[in-house]
Amino acid sequence: MKILVTGSNGQLGSEFRLLAPACPDFQFIFTDVAELDITSEADVSAMVKDEQPAVIINCAAYTAVDKAEQEDNLAFLINATAVGNLARVASKFNALLIHISTDYVFDGKGFKPYIEDDPTNPVSLYAKSKHAGEQQVQSYANKALIIRTSWLYSEFGHNFVKTMMKYGKERGLLNVVFDQTGTPTYARDLAQTILDILQKQKISDGVEVFHYSNEGVTSWYDFAKAIIELSGITCKINPIETKEYPLPATRPFYSVFNKSKIKQRFQIEIPYWKDSLKVCIQRLGQ
Repeated sequence: MKILVTGSNGQLGSEFRLLAPACPDFQFIFTDVAELDITSEADVSAMVKDEQPAVIINCAAYTAVDKAEQEDNLAFLINATAVGNLARVASKFNALLIHISTDYVFDGKGFKPYIEDDPTNPVSLYAKSKHAGEQQVQSYANKALIIRTSWLYSEFGHNFVKTMMKYGKERGLLNVVFDQTGTPTYARDLAQTILDILQKQKISDGVEVFHYSNEGVTSWYDFAKAIIELSGITCKINPIETKEYPLPATRPFYSVFNKSKIKQRFQIEIPYWKDSLKVCIQRLGQ
């Protein structure tokens, strides 16, 4: 099976690169912006026509949540327009599209884990751009999975784990919000799950939405505490309210996922968030 991966230099794409050698049944084509401009439908069509992948995994995204408040045109270009290009081309050449979305499509005012059919209500411009991307897939793809994830981290790129480790070593005190609740997701676990799903080949026509994060629930404060403790760093973490740390983009206060659908459909087991965090920190220390 030939798999085209976009955004392959990002967090999730880099994990696919690492996992690829252990997947002899799959032939990967790794692309990032230098190899494929997904904002050009003609470029995407030419690449897919030439390579004929059975699957396109879209790991490319504009993820600068606060910058998106000023760079909304760029955010929508990458997170929505480009996704529409991928969806139309995937349909044209009969490829399965796997698109990665986010917990931000919900407003975070809920109080029980979100299921896939819960009403979406994106608040920030980043969130609206990602929601628009989902709508592009729903409109144009013949066969697709939209996988929403939350609080993604890895050994690669910029993320909360690496930021806390960096600042934890440099400072004696860090203020972290305690009133936003969700679940961290180790990018390697998500990548492995997608590969497991492709191995099982239980994907029907149409567009389906799935939720994936690691197991458990935590706050950013407790997440930061765990990062510092597992890293062996001496730094005090001070809990603060969101209103004490104002940012340009509104964050969801509650973004816990119900993952029953993906677990039951594909018979997958999902690791507990702290166990996966431990694995990532060990790898970062190697």
